[in-house]
Amino acid sequence: MIAPPQALVELLKPWNDFYSHSKTTVTIVTFVHIGGILLAGGLAIAADRGTLRALQIAAGDRAHYTRELRSVHRWVITGLVAVVLSGLLMLASDFETFWGSAIYWIKMTLVVILLVNGYGMMRAEAQLERDASESSPAWTALRRTAISSLVLWFIITALGIALVNFS
Repeated sequence: MIAPPQALVELLKPWNDFYSHSKTTVTIVTFVHIGGILLAGGLAIAADRGTLRALQIAAGDRAHYTRELRSVHRWVITGLVAVVLSGLLMLASDFETFWGSAIYWIKMTLVVILLVNGYGMMRAEAQLERDASESSPAWTALRRTAISSLVLWFIITALGIALVNFS
């Protein structure tokens, strides 16, 4: 891997020093990160499961579910904001290690893909507001994004664990 920019390493050094000497700070930042994952990932996984179940019933009976699905996104985004902010603090605490980690970059790439997938899910939901008929291609898109979301959440979690153990 390419060496991290030295200017950035120096800029982040005070945070690195503070973070590495404060168990309270590490505990709080880690809790916000894990709590955000529980909030965002837990709700997303439950919603994805609900989506796959809802697709087994007639399209005319799915309206309640699509309204519920839209309401979940606010909470998932709130959790993701907590994950991103705490993740940036963790990155800054050991910038050189993370910068040089292939696991970190794969995980971040998959997080971006997860966000793009979430945008695709929201677009499918918007299409369903206009046309929720059985033949609407948005149902297929919603199914595809739900399955992708499930897979991505679990792979990203596994990579997070690998990052701690192999960095």
